[in-house]
Order: sequence, then C-alpha cells, then structure tokens
Amino acid sequence: MFKTSDFDYQLPPELVAQTPAARRDESRLMVVDRAKESIVHRRFHDLVELIAPGDVMVLNTTRVFRARLLGRRDSGAPAEILLLRSLGEGRWEAMVHPGGKLRPGRVVHVANGFDVDVLETTDRRTRIVRLRTDLPEHDAIDRHGHVPLPPYITRGDTPEDEDRYQTVYARERGSVAAPTAGLHFTGPMLDAMRGRGVRFAEILLHVGAGTFKPVETEDLARHVMHAEWFRIPPEAAREVNAARDARCAVWAVGTTALRALESALDSAGRVHATERETTLFIHPPYTVRAADHLLTNFHLPRSTLLMLVSAFAGLELVRAAYAEAVKEKYRFYSYGDAMLLL
Repeated sequence: MFKTSDFDYQLPPELVAQTPAARRDESRLMVVDRAKESIVHRRFHDLVELIAPGDVMVLNTTRVFRARLLGRRDSGAPAEILLLRSLGEGRWEAMVHPGGKLRPGRVVHVANGFDVDVLETTDRRTRIVRLRTDLPEHDAIDRHGHVPLPPYITRGDTPEDEDRYQTVYARERGSVAAPTAGLHFTGPMLDAMRGRGVRFAEILLHVGAGTFKPVETEDLARHVMHAEWFRIPPEAAREVNAARDARCAVWAVGTTALRALESALDSAGRVHATERETTLFIHPPYTVRAADHLLTNFHLPRSTLLMLVSAFAGLELVRAAYAEAVKEKYRFYSYGDAMLLL
C-alpha cells in the first residue's frame, strides 16, 4: 500500500527554476526508458528525432489568463484574489489571501473602477466573488490582472512571463497554471515533427490551482482530488484511436493531457469524445492505458502530479530519475527542464 510519504524527496532550493531557459527548446531533456530502466541526458530539441512517423502527440491547448488580482482592502492593507473559474454574471470561484480577513461582505479594490466583492465561502474554503468593473470583464482582467506564476517562483511577474508562461499552441483561455511540459516546444519544432509524419491530437484541460496543492493526508484514499474541466474533441479521439489501431505510439504532452485521456477511456481502451469535469486521481498501483510515452516536467514532492508520473513509470524508477536529476543539477518545476518517459 502506497503512502503520501513515499512520494517525498529533498530538493536544494537553488534547483527551483525562477526564470525560463533562454530558448524554449534548449531546456535539458532526461530520457527515461522504462523497459531498459536506463537514463540518458539530451536537449529538448532532440525530441524531433526521437518520435517516429505515424505516432500521435497529444497537446493541451489551454491558455493561461491573468488570473491574479492584487488590490487593497478598505483598511489599505494588501489583498490578493486568484480567479479559478467563471460562474457567470460576474461571479467567480477564487482563492483569496489573507483568507482570515477576506470573509463574505469584504471588498478588494483592484483599480479605479474595478472592485471585487467577497460573497460567500465554499466547502473547499475557496470564495465566491463578484467582479464589479466599468470595463468588459475579460478586458478588466487582462488590463489589471497578473500572470499567475506558481508560489515557488518567488518574484513578481514580468512582461516576459506573458509570453513564456504560455505554450506556443495555447488557444482557449481558462487555466490558472500552465501545462508546463508544453512550454519547451517552439513553432519550428512542431513544424519539423509534422514534416516527419508525426500526427497531433489537440485536447483541452483547464489547469486549476489545486495542481500545486500537496497531498496532506498520509492515506491516499482520503485525499479529495481537485476537479478540472476538460474536453476531448471527436477529431482528437479519432487520432488517438487510429494510432492504437495502426500500432503507432501515443505521446501525452504533460500530466494534464494524460489525465484527460485517462478520464475519457472506456473499458476496451478506446478514447471517447467528451467534455466535463474530472476528479480522476492517478497514483500507483493505477495502470495507465491511454498513452505509451509521457513528456513531463519535474514535480513537487508529495504532489498528485508526481504520483501520476509514478503510476506511469513505477515509483522506484521515478525515484532514481529524480535523484539523478538532483545530482546532475537539472532545473525543477514550471520553468525547469523536462523528462521523457518511454
């Protein structure tokens, strides 16, 4: 029986990447072969020659929006609102800071003509808030919001983050965190893969802030998994299933793509078109069936993402890979280096 502490590890703070690599595709790539239990060190642009013609690469085309609102309370003290998802008519589910001060009835002043009313507290301790703005809602968020960098990036956001904390294929806004495995791709890389006969399946999963939350209970069965909305379009389902029929490999770009695929899988191993929320919690001894290879970044200790990777590759091999990454001074987390699990 696996416990949360099985997925803990020590990371020197200086290995947490605070900025992106100078070039997206110059990030390092650790290639881990599950069958051989081998580890090889490459560069991300080498991926072009590692994927075979006819294989299908599954991309999550979600777009990060400027979900972090910084403002002041009536007292003048600072306050922060992290928008999670729209509930319609100006209402949003949000995380707030400081939580003890932002009770229902309080107001956060973001900018002239832009206030946020705290309406109620949810069972998950998030808040329901209402945006009051002179501008169209999305215009106000885009003008006054900040790029929602994860909490382990200890600096404020910059104009560079507007571009780099976003995949080059991002389309539909809705995420408060980037699907980070995709941050390494460039347009020319994707074009080179298409030129080699690689196929692409585009899916959508809006990443929520819960992706960064560590599992706090030692018993995995007691963890309440955060919900994320996803969509598998019919054409994406056809691409994945056709690859299976042709005995070509399916490559999931990121834990988000893999979670969406597994959530849409039937008992026969076929992926179905669907759109809904998923609360699927993938951890050992879960057997992953929807993808043959997984491209991912390095994840936080005790996180559901590390547990998903361990379900895919086996906990002992993942432990060995992470120890090697620390030894070789890989850069960790959202702006860090990548790992390919074959």
